[in-house]
Amino acid sequence: MMAQREFGRTGRMAGAIGLGCWAIGGHFTLDGRNDGWGDVDDAQSIRALQIALDLGANLFDSADAYGTGHSERVLGAALKSRRDEAIIATKFGFTYDEAKRALLSIDVSPSYIEWANAQSLKRLGVEQIDLYQIHPGDLTEDQADAAAEALEKLAEAGRIKAWGWSTDNAQAARRMLDYPHFAAVQQELNVLHDGPEMLALCAEAGLASLNRSPLAMGLLSGKFTAASRLPGSDVRGAGHSWVKHFKDGTPTPEALARIEALRDLLTSGGRTPAQGALGWILARSPHTFPIPGFKTEAQVRDNLGALEKGPLPAAVMAEIDAIVHAEMTEAWQ
Repeated sequence: MMAQREFGRTGRMAGAIGLGCWAIGGHFTLDGRNDGWGDVDDAQSIRALQIALDLGANLFDSADAYGTGHSERVLGAALKSRRDEAIIATKFGFTYDEAKRALLSIDVSPSYIEWANAQSLKRLGVEQIDLYQIHPGDLTEDQADAAAEALEKLAEAGRIKAWGWSTDNAQAARRMLDYPHFAAVQQELNVLHDGPEMLALCAEAGLASLNRSPLAMGLLSGKFTAASRLPGSDVRGAGHSWVKHFKDGTPTPEALARIEALRDLLTSGGRTPAQGALGWILARSPHTFPIPGFKTEAQVRDNLGALEKGPLPAAVMAEIDAIVHAEMTEAWQ
């Protein structure tokens, strides 16, 4: 059975590694650029999700934006006969044209939240969403407060169990602690990008920290080199300015150098590179829940195998910290 952790302020337990369902949404666009991960096979996606359940993973994170609803439909189909085993997390806040598979704008108004929630419930085929998350990370205080009040009403109506926010702004997240059903944040966290302020807030308030991009958009899987080149049909090759570690579909030299410096440490104890990267997150805080993406059964098995190896040992974590600190010091000089 997969190691479990207390899932924030929900009163539930979740497998310490979940699955992120962005990639299985297939094609869609943002700002006219591809925002998906290339072609998908829905049957393979469903099988991979069910295998994850068999292996003890029960946390699945999607969004209505992923494939403009397609990811939610695939997830709902996979969990149809096993709903009670799963913790379903999804997100809202990007408006979309489902026919054109295009994201359009941001809307977190109460009326939009009411509508978006109803659509996600239908696509997932459930009566209640376990964790309903604000997807846009940057909101005004007025927008955030109005959204929080609307989400509390959905919780009181039984349409969601709890809610959270996908943001890296710990100060903004702290303002939500007064709302009783606020249970989790989703932050970027990986060995190339730490998030100590948000992790401190999670420890203080008992929030779950869902960790997006735990493998740095696949870079920490160890399969990329300076010669790798992804097409424009892949989000990493589409030219989005917010994609940090790929430029024109090619890994940046800085990221590859960092990974090479850490390779032996991450693969200690017989770990694969992905398992080492996930082991770093598990060791980073008892509140973390990395949610690596996947498109194949092999990826799911590799990622969930990190639980058999366990969190990275303290001595290894200290060596990684020393290397990262030395690199940062050199960059500042």
